[in-house]
Amino acid sequence: MNVRILAALLISLSIQPVFAAGERKEPAQGSLMEGTPEEQAACAPDAKRFCKEDLSDTFKVLACLQDNRSKLRKVCQKVLEDNGQ
Repeated sequence: MNVRILAALLISLSIQPVFAAGERKEPAQGSLMEGTPEEQAACAPDAKRFCKEDLSDTFKVLACLQDNRSKLRKVCQKVLEDNGQ
C-alpha cells in the first residue's frame, strides 16, 4: 500500500466506525477509503489519542503516528510497517 492509500486510510479513521469482531465490510471498489476496516480500526485509537489536533490533515496524522511510533499499539505499528511507513 503506498502513501496515498495510507493517507486515505487515515482520513477514514475519523469517519469510519470500528467494526465488531468478525464483522467485515469491504471498501467500495475505487473508493478513496482504501484501507481495510481492520487497518482502520487498528490505528483509530492511536490517531485519536496522539494526533487529535491533526485529524483533519491526513499527512499530519501520518507524520504524527510516525513521530509517536514507540507509543503506538502493536497493531497500529504493524499497519504502518505493512504499508512501508
